[in-house]
Amino acid sequence: MKQVLTVSCKLQVTPEQSIKIDATLQAFASACEYVNQTVSPTLTNELAMQSLIYHDVRDMFGLLAQLAIHAIRRVSGNRKTAKKDGKSVNKFIPTSVTYDARIFSFREKDWTVSLATTGGRERFALAIGNYQLGLLKGQKPKTATLCKRKNGSYYLNVQLESQPAEPPPSNQVLGCDLGRSDIAVTSDEDTFSGKQITQVRNHYAKLRENLQRKATKGTRSSRRRCRELLKRLSGKEKRFQTLVNHTISHRIVTKAQNKNQVIALEDLTGIRERTNQQPRSKKERRLSNSWAFFQLRQFLIYKAIKHSVKILFVEPRYTSQMCHKCNHIHPVKGESYRNGKKFACGHCGWKGDADLNGSKNIATIGASVNKPEGSRLFCNLQDHFRAIESPHCTFTQVSDG
Repeated sequence: MKQVLTVSCKLQVTPEQSIKIDATLQAFASACEYVNQTVSPTLTNELAMQSLIYHDVRDMFGLLAQLAIHAIRRVSGNRKTAKKDGKSVNKFIPTSVTYDARIFSFREKDWTVSLATTGGRERFALAIGNYQLGLLKGQKPKTATLCKRKNGSYYLNVQLESQPAEPPPSNQVLGCDLGRSDIAVTSDEDTFSGKQITQVRNHYAKLRENLQRKATKGTRSSRRRCRELLKRLSGKEKRFQTLVNHTISHRIVTKAQNKNQVIALEDLTGIRERTNQQPRSKKERRLSNSWAFFQLRQFLIYKAIKHSVKILFVEPRYTSQMCHKCNHIHPVKGESYRNGKKFACGHCGWKGDADLNGSKNIATIGASVNKPEGSRLFCNLQDHFRAIESPHCTFTQVSDG
C-alpha cells in the first residue's frame, strides 16, 4: 500500500520574499472565502464547483491556474469533512497554501525549493537538520503545503510517497498493552515505565495551576506575561509527549521487525468517552486524559507500515481480567483477580504484573486472528472473535453471537 510521510521544513525567507508569500496566502484564503460564499452550500463536488467559478477566481484574485484549482479543491474538501460532522464551513484564514508538481519543485544539489507566488516564482533555501536531509535525499516530491506559523516563520510541509514492502508472513505475535502506570508493556516483558513521565506531567500541571491563578490577578502586564507563559508551557508539554511517543513506538516496531513479529494492540476506540462517564476525581481524570495515547497508536501504525510490520487491533474485552496461563476469569461478576498493578490468579496461582498479563493475553488473541488454528483460547471465548482484514492492519471485534 502507498504511504505518505510529511516532512516539515523551515524556509529561509528574505523580507521581499515574505511580502510575496503573505500576498499569496491572503489571495488564496480570499479565493476560498469567495468560493465558499458564492457556490451553493449543498454543492461539494470539486469538478462541479470548478466549472462554475474557476475563471472568476483567477480573474478576481490573480492566482495561477493551479492555485485557483487548489483553492476550489480546499473548499470542496472542507465541506465534505464538515458535512460528515453535521457542521458547515465558516471561514478561511491566510495561513496555508497547497502546491503540486506544476507550481512546486525540490532541488537536492543545493537543498532549495521553488514555489509559485502571486508575485512570480521564488526559490527558498531549506533550514533543516540531518533528519529531514535523510528523508529528502533521493526523493522527488510532488506535493507540499506552505504554512505560516504564529511566530511569523514559514514552513513547507513536503509530502513523500513511498511503497513499503508487504509484511512477511509470521506466526510470532508481540502483544502490547498501553496504560498509565506504564505507558507500554509488551508480551516480551519490555516495559516503558510511566513513573518519570507522571512526575513530569504533575510538574507541568502544578505550574499551569499557579500560572492560571496568577493570570486572573495582578497588574495587566503580569496577567499578560502569565498567559504567554501558559502558551509556552503547553507547547513544551506537547513536544515532550511527542518525543516520548516517538521513542516508544520506534523501539516496539524495531524489535518486532528484527524478530519478524506481528504487533497486536487493543482497539481502544472511544475508551476516553466511556471512562469519563464514570465518577472519578479531578486528578484521576487529568492523568487519564492528558496523555496522547491516540498519537502513540498512530505513530505505531505509520512506523509499522514503513518497516513492513503487520499490526493487529484486537477486542480489549477480558484482556485485563483473564489469566494468560490458564485463561481463567474470576467466576464472580464484578470481581477480578487484578488489583492495581498486581494480578493473582485464583485458579492456577500465577502472580505477576497485571500489564504484563494483559499484554500476553493480547498476544494470544492476536495469534488466534493471525493464525486461527494456533489459538490457545477457550472455545467459548474464541467463538466471540472475528477478524476484519485491511492492508497491513487487522481489526478484531466481538460478534453479536
